[in-house]
Amino acid sequence: MPAILRSPILRPFWAFLSVLLLTGAAFAQSGDQALRQAIASSVARDATLQQFYAQRNYQPMWMSGSAKDKRRQRDFLKALKQSGDHGLPTGAYNIAGLSQMAGAKTVADKAKAEIAFSKTFSAYAQDIQSGILTPSRVSKEIDRAAPRRGAVQTLVAFSKSSPSGFLKALPPQRASYKALMEEKTRLEKIVGSGGWGPKVGGKSYKMGQSSQQIVVMRARLRALGYGKGGKSPTFDQALQQDLARFQRDHGLNPDGVAGPATLAELNRTAQDRLTQVIVGMERERWMNFPMGKRHVLVNIPDYSAKIIDNGRVTFETRAVVGQNRSTHRTPEFSDVMEFMVINPTWNVPYSIATKEYLPMLKQNPNAVSHLQLLDQNGNRVSRGSVNFASYSEGNFPFRLKEPPSDGNALGLVKFMFPNQHNIYLHDTPHKTLFSRGQRAFSHGCIRLADPFDFAYTLLAKQTTNPKGTFKTHLDTGRESVLQLKQPVPVHLVYQTAFVEGSDDVQFRVDIYGRDAMIFNALAKAGVSLRAIGG
Repeated sequence: MPAILRSPILRPFWAFLSVLLLTGAAFAQSGDQALRQAIASSVARDATLQQFYAQRNYQPMWMSGSAKDKRRQRDFLKALKQSGDHGLPTGAYNIAGLSQMAGAKTVADKAKAEIAFSKTFSAYAQDIQSGILTPSRVSKEIDRAAPRRGAVQTLVAFSKSSPSGFLKALPPQRASYKALMEEKTRLEKIVGSGGWGPKVGGKSYKMGQSSQQIVVMRARLRALGYGKGGKSPTFDQALQQDLARFQRDHGLNPDGVAGPATLAELNRTAQDRLTQVIVGMERERWMNFPMGKRHVLVNIPDYSAKIIDNGRVTFETRAVVGQNRSTHRTPEFSDVMEFMVINPTWNVPYSIATKEYLPMLKQNPNAVSHLQLLDQNGNRVSRGSVNFASYSEGNFPFRLKEPPSDGNALGLVKFMFPNQHNIYLHDTPHKTLFSRGQRAFSHGCIRLADPFDFAYTLLAKQTTNPKGTFKTHLDTGRESVLQLKQPVPVHLVYQTAFVEGSDDVQFRVDIYGRDAMIFNALAKAGVSLRAIGG
């Protein structure tokens, strides 16, 4: 220090400055302590926040006034303002209120703001990471536990991370989610510009017919991205091809005929499709967990079953799923495939035996003769010794079984992922149903069009001769179990808006009405449709 600064003349100044610095430090320490005490008092009745703040000695992570906390506020508020892009209930996050509280001055107001920010963050983090809704509360047919992360764990991780990077990593990182998000924005712009134009009237149109509604159809297809439109009222080959492409992208039979089912999909509004996409994004959040490097994906409304290896579809086949009846609809859930049964026996479920077969047996004891009648110990029972008329659905004491055969209801192989729903994938002797566009015909299980090839693909991971291995078991004609050395996760999903191959989003019919139930629940939670540029 220069001699002039050590001069006795300046000693009173240095003394005064020291007092000021010490007093400021004391005030700062006192203010910090007061804020921590206020936070401790505020979280006393909130177990989650109490645990989080106790771990950090009640130090704030939003309202200390530091540059880091201010940046945390700014990044979080920015994320909240973009929450609508994810189909989240933006109004539920009190963005304007938080923005105002961010500038709190008094200790009491800072503590209030601190807690409000943390509570809102916890709600937002769960919503965007694993979904707004609890799936099973929407429908008992959705047996899926959303991957909820611990609130305290999430708060701790956020407090130790770069705010911007952490917030960007919260939503699903799959390409399918990002594609749906982009489609949402595209549809919002279409809604804002007035939609796709007039709907097509009438009931059916095919090659060679003429109608002014065919001009309307051309215009609507063009607006949807199919064909060049035109003023011709005659249904020609170009229109047939455009229509067939539309049908393929919407899971319809691509016959190039505008029948009732095709017209119904063609006349869906942009709002209808936007609803499907928002529901699809919520379902993606429910599935925001590792699905397995190899896994089986059954998309119920797409009537398809796929084997996926490292994100790439290595096998795909058409599927038949459950009928749209309360007792037959295929549920949504995930489990693990452990083995396949070759030449399976069909043990008829009690509900089918009593609801469908017992009435037939009452009329004719020799009906459904391909089924064996067994007592509770598994012993064969002569039908002639049974008075079927004396039994009902509630007291039928027998079981029905179909031995292995080419005509067995399960075909020649079934794929087992043991679950409480008694659902599995299987072959079927009834192949004609696979040629139909709409394939909801089963009692709930999933029938495969190409079960042998499905089996070969699964077995290729554990043998150099999958066909030979399978055939060895098949040729015995006896029921046998073939274990998978590496069990495979199976996911039964219900996506009516999804990405197929490229980034183009395809749409399917909401065959069970589940999308409608989910969107109603989302709307009650504050989610709404947006229009951009309208």
